[in-house]
Amino acid sequence: MVFCEGESEQVYTDFLRKEFKDVASIKRPSSTGLFEEADSKFQKDKAYQGYAEVTDEIWFFFDVETKDIGSWDARMKIIKRLRSLRKRPEIKVRLLMTTGCIEYWLMLHYDMYAPSIQTVAEKQRVMERLLAKEPNYRKGDAAVTAKIAQNYPTAVINARQTVSNLRQHGLPGLEDTDERNRWLCQKCLTFSTVYEAIDFLTSLQ
Repeated sequence: MVFCEGESEQVYTDFLRKEFKDVASIKRPSSTGLFEEADSKFQKDKAYQGYAEVTDEIWFFFDVETKDIGSWDARMKIIKRLRSLRKRPEIKVRLLMTTGCIEYWLMLHYDMYAPSIQTVAEKQRVMERLLAKEPNYRKGDAAVTAKIAQNYPTAVINARQTVSNLRQHGLPGLEDTDERNRWLCQKCLTFSTVYEAIDFLTSLQ
């Protein structure tokens, strides 16, 4: 079950659903929304309560931005609640995070680079670089996003490198742990962990 911050994340999730349909059943709500959305659905929506026993993983697909630094503790409470929806084994909660904007994750499908992506101007530079590669790209455009996404093997290599590069800045470890994810969310350096979901899906093939 994938909860997406915006339409661009939704259409990328739809690409993954088609690409890996033989090995995984990927679902997402029709609405956008992250932690509070998931918490509400699994607490109040009978359909989602029924999903808990058959859901192995819950993913959150979102941008890491400085404005959200103070949200970590509240998000962590929700993550713990979601994990405990099923006891043995607990549900795995995976954070598909990209600094600044999803367009940076999309750019990693072409190039390895790690600029600062905090300001509006810096995000715009990433968008301009992506448009130089794929002039027809628009947020939420399923066909163009799927065309870019075909290059996901390159993106996986590049994104893994962006996380590895952060060890020199004090990243607690490369493994997907709460400690590492808190550090990534609060330091807001440039990276993407979306590759970890694709690594997982390819491991099922």
